[in-house]
Amino acid sequence: MSTVAFQYRAVDQRGRSRSGVATAASRAEAVRQLSSQGLTPLSLTESRTGSLLGSGRVPAKVLAHFTAQLSVLLAARVSISEVLVCLAEQETDPRLKGIITNLAQRIEAGETLSEALRAHAGVFGATYIETVRSAESSGNLIKVLDLLSDMMERQEETRRQVQSALTYPAIVMGMLLLGCTFLVGYVVPKFARMFAQRGVELPWLTRVLGAVGDSIQSYWWLYALVIGSLIFATRRAWRTPAGRAWIEGALHRVPIIGRILPGLAISRFAHILGMGVSSGVPLLESIDMAGRSSGRAAMKRDADMLIERVRGGDRLADALKKCRYLSQFSRRMLSAGEASGELSEMCRVVARHYDRETSHLTKVLSQAIEPLLIVGLAGLVLVVGLAIFLPMWNMVNLVG
Repeated sequence: MSTVAFQYRAVDQRGRSRSGVATAASRAEAVRQLSSQGLTPLSLTESRTGSLLGSGRVPAKVLAHFTAQLSVLLAARVSISEVLVCLAEQETDPRLKGIITNLAQRIEAGETLSEALRAHAGVFGATYIETVRSAESSGNLIKVLDLLSDMMERQEETRRQVQSALTYPAIVMGMLLLGCTFLVGYVVPKFARMFAQRGVELPWLTRVLGAVGDSIQSYWWLYALVIGSLIFATRRAWRTPAGRAWIEGALHRVPIIGRILPGLAISRFAHILGMGVSSGVPLLESIDMAGRSSGRAAMKRDADMLIERVRGGDRLADALKKCRYLSQFSRRMLSAGEASGELSEMCRVVARHYDRETSHLTKVLSQAIEPLLIVGLAGLVLVVGLAIFLPMWNMVNLVG
């Protein structure tokens, strides 16, 4: 049976005003739910469940904050349902508020936290849910939630750094492309026709850019179609294993970016592996979770190979030697962690190392792109300028 989300205003038994989101199959059932919680509904506003309960992911920063709050309140020995009700009352994002309220209702109905989270898998993700499920089994829920929050905050900070480093170059390149399209598509052809009408012999550069500009004016729709098709094909390819592997391989050959991407994947792999092992998750299951959450097909292949070889009787240290994507440093540290019985701690060391390295490389990338943009801009301005001023020079010589 489909459910509907109702935003409600109500008063409790002490006369205090309460508001939130209740999910039920009908308005009457929503009223019964609120009444069973000791609330007297004043108003119920119906909304579609999808608009409030996870139509898309909650921002990682918000999810990390929610996880940290959940960990702190559970450490204060408050029941999960009471914690969730409290967090729902304080939440200002209506979508997350509806999700938290729904989690509280499911837990009050007898579900575990991981079972309730599974109803919102599109929001929390498989890794988050499986980690919580394993933590519930091992009795380390509070510790694991704290680790999850810390991991998500680190990953979000790294993502912001990379995004910040690439935003400025992307804006400059976009504006540069628009400017060059205007100059080549409108200015150069206009000057070329003017000079040709005066009998001036056009240099080859002016003729080439003029022809390109005329084609842009006449067949702009074809250029737009080609660019749109390339974007569409790239996005489709990214969703396929073979296409994603090819794109990742191409990106890994780009200087600096080819070091940032493995660093991000290895850091994420080590974070999840260490968290799984420290929370009592079996080693093979932890490796599988880490591989799936790494975001890289090559890392997933390494994880699958590790699982196969360890299941076949190999020690983790021996299996790590066969990995192709994991760096030598990470393989050496994880092998030492297995030998000393401190695998989770070594995973944290590896994750911290690559977090710092990725942050440093991101700054280097930002510094390296700026002079390249300046050189590229100067080159384009020079080419367009020559295409315009060389015919003027020829015309001056012709008149003289």
